[in-house]
Amino acid sequence: MENNEEFINPIDPDKITENPHSLEYGHHAGSALIKPEDQGKLKSRALNAMEHQTDMQLNQIYEQMKLLAEQAKKLNDRKSISEFIYQAEIRFEPFINHTYHLYKKPQGTYLLSLIGPQQWGRSGAELQFMATVKLLADHTWDILDQSPDLSL
Repeated sequence: MENNEEFINPIDPDKITENPHSLEYGHHAGSALIKPEDQGKLKSRALNAMEHQTDMQLNQIYEQMKLLAEQAKKLNDRKSISEFIYQAEIRFEPFINHTYHLYKKPQGTYLLSLIGPQQWGRSGAELQFMATVKLLADHTWDILDQSPDLSL
């Protein structure tokens, strides 16, 4: 029973491949399940993740801005008190990292002193304590203690 008829493959050659692993769909019963995703779910998850991440980053930036604003305020306060102190009467050379005391005289002028408010005898009764300050390396003054009467 030899049949010399030519074999004709019933499968369309455009629908077969030499490399089935490169197909975008499973090519046999044992292939991995390929299920189309719901685009709405994907977009919703991505949008929620994006909002969460950007909110976190915005909060970090806000905290950094608050810290910078506090630092700027402290620096401005140091500048103000420094200008104030350098207009006061100073009868000695102040040294860096030493503590000094600012007083108001009865005439309305100011005096920077080595003597603390509790160290004066009767002679300090006329002076009004304004602040205890410390000279920093950049020649600005840091306020360690301050009278409520001191306004810069």
